Amino acid sequence: MKIKELRNGMKNVSVEAKVTEKSDPREVLSRFKDETYKVATAIIADETGTIKLTLWNEQINQVNVNDTVKVENGYITSFRGEIQLNIGKYGKLTVE
Repeated sequence: MKIKELRNGMKNVSVEAKVTEKSDPREVLSRFKDETYKVATAIIADETGTIKLTLWNEQINQVNVNDTVKVENGYITSFRGEIQLNIGKYGKLTVE
């Protein structure tokens, strides 16, 4: 699938793209448990466009700028008016 084809609410999304940017990790408090998680955002790009990829905990250190990443079984959400690609617990992230 190409980035320009992605729409809010899509599920079972597979994308291969290059990491062009990565934010510093920040800590967020769980809504359900009294624990914190690390989260960062990577911008990934293919020849059709760019999208934000949400990275959690150990995923953050797996991904670096200029890596090619493959997301399988991801899903798309909208956050603050921008669509984002999420891996979720059933998705798979591969760095190539």
